[in-house]
Amino acid sequence: MSETKNMILNLGPSHPATHGVLRVVLELDGETVRDVTCHLGHLHRGMEKLAEHKTYHQALPLTDRMDYTGALLNNLGYALAVERLLDVEGDIPPRAQVARVLLCELQRIAGHLLWLAAHALDIGAMTVLFYTFRDRERIHDMLEDVTGARLTPSFIRPGGLAADLPDSFFAKARSFVKDFPAIVDEYERLLTDNRIWRKRTTGIGIISKETCVQYALTGPVLRAIGVKWDLRKALPYSGYENYDFEIPTGTIGDVFERYKVRVEEMRQSNRIVAQALDRMVGGPVMIDDFRYAPPAKEEVYNSIEGLIRHFKIMSAGYKAPPGDVYMSVEATKGELGYYLVSDGSEKPYRWRVRPPCLINLQALKEMCLGGLVADVIAVIGSIDIVLGEIDR
Repeated sequence: MSETKNMILNLGPSHPATHGVLRVVLELDGETVRDVTCHLGHLHRGMEKLAEHKTYHQALPLTDRMDYTGALLNNLGYALAVERLLDVEGDIPPRAQVARVLLCELQRIAGHLLWLAAHALDIGAMTVLFYTFRDRERIHDMLEDVTGARLTPSFIRPGGLAADLPDSFFAKARSFVKDFPAIVDEYERLLTDNRIWRKRTTGIGIISKETCVQYALTGPVLRAIGVKWDLRKALPYSGYENYDFEIPTGTIGDVFERYKVRVEEMRQSNRIVAQALDRMVGGPVMIDDFRYAPPAKEEVYNSIEGLIRHFKIMSAGYKAPPGDVYMSVEATKGELGYYLVSDGSEKPYRWRVRPPCLINLQALKEMCLGGLVADVIAVIGSIDIVLGEIDR
């Protein structure tokens, strides 16, 4: 009598559909998934330990290199944590607050556009990539005008912004806001009622509301099951409580509803950008506190005192009061949190990150059991992971 055994298949870590260096070991009965084991660490760079050997200001560029599809949101979370530690949260200038919201929501749209391109490509819909990258380029052109960089800007600083927004930015932003609703409709015409897309996503990767809460999942993955949790509403920061927008949710939490939630989130982010443009006020974009804010370039170039203060902040940093803080923001993938512990020196004693991608990926097994090998690819794409954030 012949004996049958389940097959062990390594998906990744070099397979493109695993979105980086993720290794997933599958136990298969034919094409049916019986077990899933994720192996992480192939990309580990020790960012949290590196940050503990840098001043608070010098650690900022490390945040860009985590979720590099949402770098400004990473900057914001870290800046807010440092500001809470320094007890200067209420001193941020109004123009900087509005600009932070404006830039972060544009960054959220750009992150979702990249996700949609990669997710659709994984499932076999190549055309979407050309459409989304066309529009993502417009956002990155705007961000380049403002920050000088397209992917890793390090622009949102503790205390405000690195520089003011140029006049050329606003006309481009208003043009984009006007065009974008019709652009999202175009994406939906390509995918939402496409029979192949529906068959590959509907009823796939379902996870219960209770399991989502047990795993502490956040972001679109949680909202797709009907949990209306968004830190911009639940625990507002940077003035988000003053903006009018909705929290998109689903009902059953499958791959298709995660797609729908993110598509609607792009529409809502566009609404926030439009409101931020209308609310933009004049004034400075950096806190008025010589202890933490570097001097203006004119002062650096024209006075020895300004040059010395700039040199001291950039090289030696500033001391933070002893204590610990936790601050989180609603990043493109979910709750991104920073935990900082200060011993009173210029460098953080502990620097830890709560990355949404790592937490959400823990539920991959729950979503894939009983499905097909092809469904694993669709589920990984629907979680929207970036290994730079997982393997810190």
